Amino acid sequence: MNLLQQIETWGDRHHPKWLDVIRMCLGIFLFYMGVLFIQNRDALTALINEKPFLTVVSFGLGHLIVFAHLAGGLLLALGLLTRVAALANIPVLLGAVLFVHSPTGLFATYSQPGLSILVLLLLILFLVEGGGPLSLDTYMRRHAS
Repeated sequence: MNLLQQIETWGDRHHPKWLDVIRMCLGIFLFYMGVLFIQNRDALTALINEKPFLTVVSFGLGHLIVFAHLAGGLLLALGLLTRVAALANIPVLLGAVLFVHSPTGLFATYSQPGLSILVLLLLILFLVEGGGPLSLDTYMRRHAS
């Protein structure tokens, strides 16, 4: 059994149900952030254009952030492909931690760096823990037919 399978097995055995509620709330929050990014698209573009090395990929990066939050948030809330959704959002949250005090105010909803760090830590937790007993992952595994 490789390391990833051992982590998954450990996460499945030691996952309390109350943690699923936190996963669902985190997914809803990330989805909401994706909607806010769509509404503040100009601020996102301005933030990306502040850094010359990001200008080349600003179009793709802006769409990646929105897609990661929308799709990842929805998948986290449902508990479907939880680890993939968490992994897709971790780079975005690392960027939020680095750019939280930007003058454009894009991350105003992440007004405290602690909130960005908390969301990042929760994503890392669900990357290890997985979906838990109240998730579509578990339902589909038990009802394979």
